[in-house]
Amino acid sequence: MTTRFLRAAAIAGTAALVALGVAGVERAHAACGVDTPRADMTYEDAQDVWECLKDDLYAGYNKGPKRWIPAAFVKDYRDWRMASTLPADPGVHSGRYLLTYVNDAGYDAYTEFKDDGTAAIPAGAVIAKESFSISDAGEVSKGPLFFMQKVEAGTSPKTDDWYYMMVNPNGAPAAVNVYTACNECHMAFAHQGGLGYPVPEVRVGQ
Repeated sequence: MTTRFLRAAAIAGTAALVALGVAGVERAHAACGVDTPRADMTYEDAQDVWECLKDDLYAGYNKGPKRWIPAAFVKDYRDWRMASTLPADPGVHSGRYLLTYVNDAGYDAYTEFKDDGTAAIPAGAVIAKESFSISDAGEVSKGPLFFMQKVEAGTSPKTDDWYYMMVNPNGAPAAVNVYTACNECHMAFAHQGGLGYPVPEVRVGQ
């Protein structure tokens, strides 16, 4: 899986960014639109949108073959523990609202939410982030499902031993360039072990 994933990412090059910015968005989901201007929305309002979208999101992500992405991640992530209590826009991932899940291998370490350079996520940890967008006019669109997988030390030194994966809302795996579309952004969080946490107000246990 390692070699195939990284090779696909390298071949994708600039075209991969199109997958992240365009193919990673599904047309507006009119049934879940909102009347409240986005700037006035609360996290509880965003939760209402997610409740409307959640079944379609999960079904869409699970359509079709996953190729280099472990299908079990996509099938099982809803059974992992949630690290965020409500969807929120942390200002990354193109302004999408995110809801975060972590598998058992990584949950305890991740939910310490360390920001002092001591975050130590064990190999085998996998983080999943569902996403959706709400426009200023209240139009709702389904977004990609993002994964980060921590692998054994030295396996992928260029990405600090993280694998990045993305599934489009129609279930198609996105061949993103993980170095320019994922790793460069996450290295801005190097003091947190490359982790972009949920905003403080929606972190579990906060």
